[in-house]
Amino acid sequence: MYKGGYVYIMTNKNHTVLYTGVTEDIVRRVREHKEHKFKGFTKKYNAVILVYYQYYSIIQEAIEKEKLIKGGSRQRKIDLIEVMNPEWEDLYEKIAL
Repeated sequence: MYKGGYVYIMTNKNHTVLYTGVTEDIVRRVREHKEHKFKGFTKKYNAVILVYYQYYSIIQEAIEKEKLIKGGSRQRKIDLIEVMNPEWEDLYEKIAL
């Protein structure tokens, strides 16, 4: 049986940074970003706002999508976000019910 996964994009309050990640448990992982559980990019730049996510039924597909997003331009990331979330709202509140 295959495990699914999510690709996601986090930003800071001014939308000056975009962090792309992949996880099997998006609620747990975004909470960890918000609580600064780990040293790294999201902690350094306070990227705690979930602005984009997409589920894949096979984690390897999510990993491949993450690589495509990371390899793309900032504008391409912005375009992905604005299709799903034109107001750049924090989507964590919707998924953490």
